[in-house]
Amino acid sequence: MPRILLDTDGPVATVRLDHPPMNAFDSLQREALSACARRLADDDAVRAVVLYGGERLFAAGADIKALAAMRPEEVRGWNRALQRTFDEIARLPMPVVAAVTGYALGGGMELALAADYRVAADDAILGQPEVQLGIMPGSGGTQRLVRLIGPSRAKNLLMTGRRVGAEEALRLGLVDEVVRPDAVLDTALGYARRLAEGPPAALEAIKEAVDHGGDVGLSAGLALERSLFTGVFGTQDAAAGIRSFLEHGPGKARFTGSDGDA
Repeated sequence: MPRILLDTDGPVATVRLDHPPMNAFDSLQREALSACARRLADDDAVRAVVLYGGERLFAAGADIKALAAMRPEEVRGWNRALQRTFDEIARLPMPVVAAVTGYALGGGMELALAADYRVAADDAILGQPEVQLGIMPGSGGTQRLVRLIGPSRAKNLLMTGRRVGAEEALRLGLVDEVVRPDAVLDTALGYARRLAEGPPAALEAIKEAVDHGGDVGLSAGLALERSLFTGVFGTQDAAAGIRSFLEHGPGKARFTGSDGDA
C-alpha cells in the first residue's frame, strides 16, 4: 500500500500522507516520505510543495504501538531516521506549505514545523503531547518550535503537552493562516502557486538566509546574506525582474527560473 501520494500540477507538487486511519509515522511511512523528499529536491520543474494529510487529519504522530515494542538502541536509530527525514523536508530548496486539517500531533506537528508556512483548518488541533507519555519530542519539536514561537511559549507547550486549537495556534504564531476546513487545501495550493511564480533562485536564497542565518551570529548571518545576494544578482531572473521594474513598474515581471549568468 502506498504511504505517500505525490501529485504534480505544473510547478506545484502536493505530498499527501496516505496511511489511514491516523497517518502515523511507521518505518514504511518515513521511508516513503524520505524518498519523496529526495525526488522533489532533484526536480527543477517543481517550484513549491504542499504537505497534506487529507480532509480528516494531518498526522497524529508516531506509531506508539510500534514504538513501545522497540529496545532503546532501536529507538535511537528510528528517531535518527525520522529526524533526518523531516530535515529533508525542511531543506527542500523550494517553499513548502503545510495544509493542516484535524489533528497535527507529535510527529505530525513536527512535520508541519518543517514547512515554511502553515495553513490550518479552524477546527484543527495541534500539539506536542510526548511528555504525557513520559518522553519528549525527538524529531525537531524542541528546536523548530522554539525558533518559531520563542522559548517561553515553546516550553509551555512542550512541558505540559497540551493541545491548542487553531485560533490559539494563530495567536502563538504556530500557524500562519486559519480558514474553513473545506478551504484548507485550496488555500495552501493558492499560496503555493503564487510562490511558484516567483524567481526560484531568489526564493531558495531567502529560505537559506532565514533558516541558516538564525543559527549563527549576526556578523556571520550578514556575510551569508551578502554571499547569497551576490549569487542571486547574477541570474537571468534578476536581470528580467530589474528590467521589468524599470520599464513597467513593480510586480509585473515574469520569471523563467533561469539561473545562469545574466
